[in-house]
Amino acid sequence: MAREEKSITLDELQNITRIQKRYLLAIEEGKYDIMPGKFYARAFIKQYAEAVGLEPELLFEEHKNEIPLAYDENLTEQLSRTQSRRSVSPSSSKALELFPKVITAIFVLALLVLIWFLVTKYIDLGDKSAVNKNNNGAVDIKESGDVIPPAGEKEEETAPADEETEEATPEETVQQEMTVDGVSGTTTTYTLSNADKFEVEVKAASDGATWVKIANSKNEVLFTGELKDGAGEKFDLTDDSSVSIRAGFTPKTEIYVNDELLEYELSPEEKNNTVQNIIIQFQKME
Repeated sequence: MAREEKSITLDELQNITRIQKRYLLAIEEGKYDIMPGKFYARAFIKQYAEAVGLEPELLFEEHKNEIPLAYDENLTEQLSRTQSRRSVSPSSSKALELFPKVITAIFVLALLVLIWFLVTKYIDLGDKSAVNKNNNGAVDIKESGDVIPPAGEKEEETAPADEETEEATPEETVQQEMTVDGVSGTTTTYTLSNADKFEVEVKAASDGATWVKIANSKNEVLFTGELKDGAGEKFDLTDDSSVSIRAGFTPKTEIYVNDELLEYELSPEEKNNTVQNIIIQFQKME
């Protein structure tokens, strides 16, 4: 069984999928008649398959004679709802026709206001960054750093600064880069560069829970289990070349690389992306 091979308990699977344990057990035993309906049966099976790393469509095809179809029931329910709706009065119909036009007008107006705001802000920033003319006798500064005295005053000669007292120019800090190498299904590969360390922390959101599995480049499991309410696991992988992370519920999974939050390339808000595999490769600085 795929769930047992991945060492996931029914309680953990219930937290990941938000499906009651009795329905999960019914899926494993093929007792689909206790499901709330055919549509829910297929939806629950799809979530179960994704959580344990199986392809739902292949599963439906292999067991098409066992898994109930959903469209007949949906069609009957839609027809029943359509027949039970009250007829719409002419005045209500006109209001419904005008509603999209009103929404469009509001959207266009909001867009114009936003453009006006951005243009005025850009002009204001440009004015602040421009060089002010010396109209009030104030001291100006040349591009070279020399001081220009007000009109009517002579420029005082200053002795050249001692070379030993010159302040050292601070070294430029190198900003680490995280790039996306590719996406295959629900697996995204990233590359970390311009970094002198490789520290990875996986946390649950402060208001939720998730199940994660973390392994190094040698496929050695560093951690597997449930995280909840802001709890996390942190690893120093500077001497390693990569790390793989399987997140069971990405909307509540936060991944930090050198204390910088990783942005998912695949949106966790989309239903098919709740379970993802993240691979991060580390390029050491020379």
